[in-house]
Amino acid sequence: MTLELHLRRPVVDDHVWPDIATVPRSLRARAAAPLTMALLRRAAERAHVRVEIATDVAGQIDGPVMLIADPEAFARRVGSCGLIGLGESYMAGEWDSPDLVGVLTRLAGVISTAVPAPLQRLRSIHLPPVPDVDDPRTSHAARSNIARHYDLSNEFFAGFLDDTMTYSAALFDDPDTAGWNDLASAQAAKIDRLLDRAGVGHGTRLLEIGTGWGELAIRAAARGARVHSVTLSGEQLHAARARVAAAGLTDSVDITLTDYRDITGRYDAAVSVEMIEAVGYAHWPTYFGRLAELVRPGGQIALQAITMPHDRMLASRNTYTWIQKYIFPGGLLPSTEAVLAHAWVAGLHVTDRMSLAPHYAATLRLWRRRFGTVGAAALPPGADDVFIRMWNFYLAYSEAGFRSAYLDVEQFAFRVGGPQ
Repeated sequence: MTLELHLRRPVVDDHVWPDIATVPRSLRARAAAPLTMALLRRAAERAHVRVEIATDVAGQIDGPVMLIADPEAFARRVGSCGLIGLGESYMAGEWDSPDLVGVLTRLAGVISTAVPAPLQRLRSIHLPPVPDVDDPRTSHAARSNIARHYDLSNEFFAGFLDDTMTYSAALFDDPDTAGWNDLASAQAAKIDRLLDRAGVGHGTRLLEIGTGWGELAIRAAARGARVHSVTLSGEQLHAARARVAAAGLTDSVDITLTDYRDITGRYDAAVSVEMIEAVGYAHWPTYFGRLAELVRPGGQIALQAITMPHDRMLASRNTYTWIQKYIFPGGLLPSTEAVLAHAWVAGLHVTDRMSLAPHYAATLRLWRRRFGTVGAAALPPGADDVFIRMWNFYLAYSEAGFRSAYLDVEQFAFRVGGPQ
């Protein structure tokens, strides 16, 4: 892959991408730029990542190398906004890499030690706070946050997901050798394991929090369960209902546009897959409390959740991140400790746990490669080169998180009311 191809700068519409079109020009940004480049080179040396200025490089470029086309713009963005600036600089085409996942994986492995401790303590002062508008304190705000991601268009997600339209970590026989043709069956295996842990069978009254595109509800109904599934995405609601109807399971599956806080009734079991990440730190007690209220005593609950280290969660819970700004507004990844603590307070007893981190890395690898083949017709209305770079960075950034063990994803099973 040639240098010229990698450093082609996108055309930026400043009405759509105001923060990408404008490089920070404040005194703070200018003053931070030299320190930023020094810290980058320190981190890159520890991570065994090459940092090259584009004008100094020619010919074929391979491997974990950062090619920086505009060092001053890059340094000002990162110096002003940290990892938000790193992502925005990539979106602006100010840096690139022939191995983006490799670079981000290696940097993630040293991120907690590359910045000196005194500077890390200034994180909450220097970096932007989480805007109140993104806090899902009301059902309306939560629906708005979900819509910004999941309502891009069903066609867009269909462009890089497999035929099951499942947008969460799969469970492969061997994640290291998994290929595209293995993905659909691996998603089915993941879903079936969750349904097994929740004890879902014939006659089970099952609650699903977070419908996605309906695959879990379909597989549960095929077992004979009666499913109530809730979502906050209008696009997913229509697509999931259509898929349920096509499977001939309309009488067994009820999908509604409902906030988890507004659900009524009592169920034998509940399943929720990678939905807690959108709940928000302040609302985790409510989330687990509602699960405990909605499932009968002795009933089973199965969750799949992306987690991060507890100390990093505490450090970042009040910090605005690139993922929050551009991909998932209003959310926060919990730690395993937070999941277990809130579950215990709600009266939920852990019966099973399993990590799927290597499986998520493989899932994201397959999505990312498929995304590179998505045609213009499948992109959301108004999508441009900056949008494509944003999604490339998001998928690579996420994959790197799991490959570096900075992130984990776990399946948890709980019994309501403690051990029997």
